[in-house]
Amino acid sequence: MRRVTVRNLSCLAVAAALLSVGATAPPSAAGGPPGRPGGDAAAKAPVAVGYGGAVSSVDQDASAAGIEVLREGGNAVDAAVATAAALGVTEPYSAGIGGGGYFVYYDAKSHRVRTIDGRETAPRSAGSSLFLENGKPLAFADAVTSGLSVGTPGTAATWDSALASWGRKSLGAVLKPAERIARNGFTVDPTFRGQTQDNQSRFADFPATAKLFLPGGQPPAVGSTLRNPDLARTYEELGREGVGDLYRGGLGQDIVRTVRKPDLAPGSTRNARPGDLTAEDLRAYEPLHRAPTETTYRGLGVYGMAPSSSGGTTVGEALNILERTDLSKASQAQYLHHYIEASRIAFADRGRWVGDPAFESVPTKELLSQRFADSRSCLIKDDAVLTSPLAPGDPRHPERCGNSGSAAPTTYEGENTTHLTVADKWGNVVAYTLTIEQTGGSAMTVPGRGFLLNNELTDFSFVPADPSAHDPNLPGPGKRPRSSISPTLVLQGGKPVLALGSPGGATIITTVLQTLIGHLDRGLPLVDAIAAPRASQRNAATTELEPALYDSPLRAQLEALGHKFTLNPEIGAATGVQRLPDGRWLAAAEPVRRGGGSAMVVHPAGRP
Repeated sequence: MRRVTVRNLSCLAVAAALLSVGATAPPSAAGGPPGRPGGDAAAKAPVAVGYGGAVSSVDQDASAAGIEVLREGGNAVDAAVATAAALGVTEPYSAGIGGGGYFVYYDAKSHRVRTIDGRETAPRSAGSSLFLENGKPLAFADAVTSGLSVGTPGTAATWDSALASWGRKSLGAVLKPAERIARNGFTVDPTFRGQTQDNQSRFADFPATAKLFLPGGQPPAVGSTLRNPDLARTYEELGREGVGDLYRGGLGQDIVRTVRKPDLAPGSTRNARPGDLTAEDLRAYEPLHRAPTETTYRGLGVYGMAPSSSGGTTVGEALNILERTDLSKASQAQYLHHYIEASRIAFADRGRWVGDPAFESVPTKELLSQRFADSRSCLIKDDAVLTSPLAPGDPRHPERCGNSGSAAPTTYEGENTTHLTVADKWGNVVAYTLTIEQTGGSAMTVPGRGFLLNNELTDFSFVPADPSAHDPNLPGPGKRPRSSISPTLVLQGGKPVLALGSPGGATIITTVLQTLIGHLDRGLPLVDAIAAPRASQRNAATTELEPALYDSPLRAQLEALGHKFTLNPEIGAATGVQRLPDGRWLAAAEPVRRGGGSAMVVHPAGRP
């Protein structure tokens, strides 16, 4: 069995990274965020190498906020919360305190990986018919833009729990950079304007949302400055009063009021159905510390997020399926073929077995067993393609090439979240994915508070994916909807060598998987593995391809095997950090997707 040496891959990565060395927070960061008028911003860079810690996110202002906290003595946890709070300002359609997420942390002192499940929960009144009306499922768009879709937010509780458990700074201290960005404003880029345009009709129906994101009734112009004084005050209040203000105080009352009585603009014809979130639901919310998922791949330890997210089990199962195939020597077509088929199989099993473990019997250990993976990998042939929807296997009783039950399609999931990765000078690492689900969430801004509410409950199955089989992802009282969020840590000898994650709904899983094998098996430097054109197969009749693959000769080679494809303009937007053999950190982000990401280090290479 082939074993990839991380040292060799790291050396390749260094060579590529040195072309872009030096991405760091500007010296003026303490006085104001980069990327706004008057800022002294360094050029946005997708890769950086250096010492003292690293931050990678989709946004330059957010990465700079994390670097600022690291420079001021904070650790990776402090910097991750600071970066996430800044993303709530500059990426408000993807994340914020109106949503939730999953936090994966490597503790350098104990050499242990720990996680927090900060997923939103359904109201205690919710039943399996949450999204049924007159016995029929609501149209997805109608469910999204409503109070019905809003789950109890978990992000603020996640920040509080992470800081209390592993941080060095207070919540108020790490919120200061984001508070400043919200007050002073950030520069609107084409991605932000495009996302606003895509949601303009929804946003216009809610006065608080239109006031914030449609100045003068139109999406903000590229190059203009967008300020959010309401969110600056909200962050200041959370820092002063603590997150109890959201779960037991005035901020929580405002959230409940917004969900239960959606405020529509005069003349709007939208039927924004009210939700049933209550103050009791907020008071009852708890972020959950869970054991991570764990598997091995090419001799490395791979750790991820356990259910309620399906990310750790699905990425892990797919890696196990691929373990006995030498992808380093396969042709590009065979490499992609095996990756696609492993994804197809893992998604079939995900759909049948993964849900909220507080409500469902989830066989996490069995899904991640090599025995089960071997029983499934024998389905893959070099010269043939499996048919989707594929029936699941039974991880509790694996049978060679066996299926259990009938095939069911993968249910729809919105494709917008955001991800950040952070490392510090002590060797602690965070991979954190946070979300409000759809781009723009529910479209409802809490009046006077400056943030959008999530539509995470639409991640539940509205009806069973297969009427003849149990669906573990139906709504329930206080239940967490299944997620695909996949923050992932890779360890060698108990120490981190790589951290990775991505936004993208269900494509998160395939993005993380493809980036991992591109780096570990194909020898791509991390930034190149992130930039590589993507394919995404989620137990569907067709596999999605980005244009660079769709328009390449590889497509015809794969179609000759039996694959069918559809075009997806953009899949995922990964970020990662890597520990190099000489002790430096490499931060990597997207060169192009979502306008390109921002990788930064505290001290650029050559400056210890």
